[in-house]
Amino acid sequence: MLQRLCILLLLSPALLAQSYTCGRNGKGQSSIALTRNTIYTSAAGGFDLNMLPEQIDAAGCTSSKAFFFSAPVAEENYKVTVVLGGAADAVTTVRAESRRLMLARIATSAGHSHTESFVVNVRRPEISTGGVVKRKPREIGSLDWDDKLTLEFSGQQPSVRSISISPVAADTPTIYLAGDSTVVDQDNEPWAAWGQMLPAFFGTKVAVANHAESGETIRSFEGEQRFAKIFSVIKKGDYLFFQFAHNDQKPGGGYVSPEMYTGLLHKYIAMARERGATPVLVTSMNRRTFDEQGHVRDTLAPYPQTMRAVAETEHVMLLDLNAMSKTLYESIGEKDSRILFVYAPANTYPNQKEALHDDTHFNNYGAYELARCIVLGLQREKSPLVHYLRLPKQRFNPEKPDAIDLVALPGTPFVDIQTPYER
Repeated sequence: MLQRLCILLLLSPALLAQSYTCGRNGKGQSSIALTRNTIYTSAAGGFDLNMLPEQIDAAGCTSSKAFFFSAPVAEENYKVTVVLGGAADAVTTVRAESRRLMLARIATSAGHSHTESFVVNVRRPEISTGGVVKRKPREIGSLDWDDKLTLEFSGQQPSVRSISISPVAADTPTIYLAGDSTVVDQDNEPWAAWGQMLPAFFGTKVAVANHAESGETIRSFEGEQRFAKIFSVIKKGDYLFFQFAHNDQKPGGGYVSPEMYTGLLHKYIAMARERGATPVLVTSMNRRTFDEQGHVRDTLAPYPQTMRAVAETEHVMLLDLNAMSKTLYESIGEKDSRILFVYAPANTYPNQKEALHDDTHFNNYGAYELARCIVLGLQREKSPLVHYLRLPKQRFNPEKPDAIDLVALPGTPFVDIQTPYER
């Protein structure tokens, strides 16, 4: 792996460290000065997606609304260091690629700065061992599959002074996520999933590569070459998380029987171990379905129990998100638990002509709370990944979820209600 990285560094200038600073550079500085004319191209980094900061000077790049920055890079994991802050008070949230949360609500007072670092995984659809991932139409042009690393700065007067990007060490562990729409990097507001929230809980010693996609079963994940893509890059010391059930159980041509589900889990557990990676099974979270006594009804049987049985047989770490989500929903109550899910009156968002009532998929708050459940599962199982957490001793209690205003995230400009989703 180290030899491969060295070769890539020699062949691709895009892999070399890149540094950008708002306004004019001081004498002797080697970073690129960002101005209103610094626009992203396939050869150079710059502001992107027709969303520039309103103010760009030595005090920082600042705006009253979200703005984007992209840099051309090859497929790898990258350490990104940002110096946040500007001339005015600011609260800045940083996302990467397709709305992956990296930093949440970083407050800076006027004239002061705050430095943070995180790791971003960048991937391509091409598979080094042959073939290409069979992407759905909505994935074509997605920020998760392109030739650049994209950062989004949003919040209250979001501000950044400098951005540095460099490849991480070749032996940095990567957490690969395989799953469906409840895990995927959801592209558009108001949807979100726990996989795109997970990076915010880790520091710079581990990467999260979210390969989940909407509408997937464990069988379609195989047929669309998504497992092939993961296994073309996974290495010793990495992790592979599996979460499937919501679509596997649906009748019709995509149905995956419990027997096939079990067989494919065994197959890919073995393949992960052969490559020196650690498999981790995640039971699917419940849908928002309550009985008359106020208890969550099980609509996913027998798949969560099937996964538990495989975990016991294979001696694989199990994160029981199914059980934790039940506790979470019931602690909030049937009516109020809507705050976790995609519920919105008509015309809340652009292009949204009808009310949204979705008892399967989550908004930012719900996705964030489920990501906290995943972290809790790692802590309970004493996973080595706990050592890479930003706050390894902080422990979530699903019976006492966070107050929504304490973890509220700013919306992003990506709102496309008319785009059909396989839910």
